[in-house]
Amino acid sequence: MQISYSQPLSAGWNRMKKALFQPFDMNKWFRVGFTAWLAGLTECKGNSSGNNGSYTDWDEFFNFPQTAWNWLLDNPLWANLILVGLIILFIIISVVIWVSSRGKFMFLHNVAHDKAEISHPWHEFRKEGNSLFVFEFFWGWFAFAVFALLAAFCFITGKDLYFTHAPKAAVFAAVTQMVLLFIGYLVVFGYISLFIKDFVVPIMYKHRVGILKGWGKFLMLFGKRALPFIFYGLFIFVLGIGVGMAVLFFALITCCVGLLLLVIPYIGAVILLPISYTFRAFSVEFLAQFGDEYNVFPAEAIADETNEIEKE
Repeated sequence: MQISYSQPLSAGWNRMKKALFQPFDMNKWFRVGFTAWLAGLTECKGNSSGNNGSYTDWDEFFNFPQTAWNWLLDNPLWANLILVGLIILFIIISVVIWVSSRGKFMFLHNVAHDKAEISHPWHEFRKEGNSLFVFEFFWGWFAFAVFALLAAFCFITGKDLYFTHAPKAAVFAAVTQMVLLFIGYLVVFGYISLFIKDFVVPIMYKHRVGILKGWGKFLMLFGKRALPFIFYGLFIFVLGIGVGMAVLFFALITCCVGLLLLVIPYIGAVILLPISYTFRAFSVEFLAQFGDEYNVFPAEAIADETNEIEKE
C-alpha cells in the first residue's frame, strides 16, 4: 500500500475551503474556532524574546539556587505566597489540560462532519475526553520532570566544569552531550505528543475507546508501518516552518498589528482557523489511508471527496 503525503494534505486543504469559505459564515468561524482554541490550549505556540546581554558573573549564576534558597528562608512570608501561587498555578494548568482534552474531540468532530457544534460534542465525548485528560495530565508532568532533570544535569555539569577550570576540549564535549540530550528529548517527546493528537485521538473518536485502547490500536499499526509515521513527523515539521514564516510575513506586512491579534486568546485561533483546520483534516486524511478501521469521516463525506477528486 502506497502512502501519500501530498494527497491527504490536498484533501485536507479542500475540506477546509469547503467548510470555511463555501460559503463564508462568520458565525461558523467563531464556533469552530472556539473548539480549535480549546483543542490547542496545551500546545506551545508562543515566541520568547531573546536577551542580547550575556552573563558576566558566572559565579553569581551558578550560585543562584543557593542564593534563592537562602532568600526564601529569610523571607518566610514570600515563601508561603510563592507556594500558594504554585498550587493555584497547578490547579489552573490541570483545568486547562482537562478542557483542552475535551476540546480535541470537539474540534475533530466538527472537522470530520463539517459542523460547528459545541455543546453536543462536549457532552458526547465526555468519557473519551476524560480518559485523554488523565493520560495527558500525568504525561505532561512526567515530561516536565524529565526536562527539569535534564536542566539540573546540565546546570550541575556546567558548574563543575566552571569551578574546576576544565580545558576547552572537555567543555566542548560536555556542551555537545547536553545539546544531543535535549535534541533527543525534543524528538522523543515531540513525536509522542504528535502521535497522541494526530492519531490516537482520532482512533479513540472512531472506536469510542479510552486512551490505553487507543494507544494499543495505534501501536499495532505503528509496529507494521513505522516509517510512514516517522516521515509524517518530519513532514509536519517542515510544514510548521513554512507556516511560521507565513505568519511572520503576515505580522510584518501588517506592521505587527496582525501579530498583536494573533496573541489574543481565542481571536488568534479564529484568525488561524484555516491553518489549524487544514492540519487537523490532513492528519485524519493521512490516517484514513491505512484502512476503514482508521477513517473517522462519514461515508457521505468520503463519497463527496471522491467526486471532487475525480472532477479535478
